[in-house]
Amino acid sequence: MDRFNRHAERSPGTAEELAGLERTIQVRITDGGTYAVDLTHGRLANLRSGTAPRADVTITTDTATFQALVKKEMGPMKALVTRKLTLDGSLEDKLLFRKLL
Repeated sequence: MDRFNRHAERSPGTAEELAGLERTIQVRITDGGTYAVDLTHGRLANLRSGTAPRADVTITTDTATFQALVKKEMGPMKALVTRKLTLDGSLEDKLLFRKLL
């Protein structure tokens, strides 16, 4: 969350693209827990453990893949193509995912 928020602060284009969007993102780690975070005004906030009552996007992956994505050792497209990551949500929200990683 912090890394994304710092990136959004330094990249006005990212902040503008995400401005006005309000989404709840749920991250389900198959060998771990489930977490939810809110995207509001171009920033991630309110990280919490557990499922979200109404998630706009659900990301499902395992711990190793999630860590590789966060560390940029693996790209999101590779994770999707190799089926190590699944996204449930609208097409617009799925495209938004690339901005989050």
